[in-house]
Amino acid sequence: MKEIHTKELAEKVKQGEDVNVVDVREDNEVAQGKIPGAKHIPLGEVEDRFHELDQDKHYYMVCRSGGRSGKASEFLIEKGYNVTNVDGGMLEWEDEVEK
Repeated sequence: MKEIHTKELAEKVKQGEDVNVVDVREDNEVAQGKIPGAKHIPLGEVEDRFHELDQDKHYYMVCRSGGRSGKASEFLIEKGYNVTNVDGGMLEWEDEVEK
């Protein structure tokens, strides 16, 4: 599984790259702030909602620390999606958040 650190992802966001972020945390966690533009699909819903993601795009999967997003990444990879897990998750995200 491919991984990227939060600092590398933050740099891509700052440079205006078109990044597709999927946040798999629970509603109450996302309410505290998410990466700007991130799509919210709680981990428990990924299996039912993965069809909402475009298989032709690349996605960065994020959660609180990297564990749940790793599980979501493994599931999506098995389904043929191109995903990268965000190592460190929102605990290590030091840039702007959207509420």
